[in-house]
Amino acid sequence: MTPDDLGRRATLRLRLPDGRFRDIVGVLEWWRGGAIGVRRRNGELVEVAAADVVAGRLVPQHPPERRRPGGA
Repeated sequence: MTPDDLGRRATLRLRLPDGRFRDIVGVLEWWRGGAIGVRRRNGELVEVAAADVVAGRLVPQHPPERRRPGGA
């Protein structure tokens, strides 16, 4: 992913200080000064340090609908 992907939906995997990982999914809002702004589905804007991102990929703009158990 690059700053050219602004406006697209992505998932970012972050390394936490304790060594665990956390995933954030949302629209890439901005990318500046070593930080990335991600707008989550609930409207929350999350700022993450680009240095903490260990993996990322673009994902479909809208997640596919889930099938209901039992058909229909």
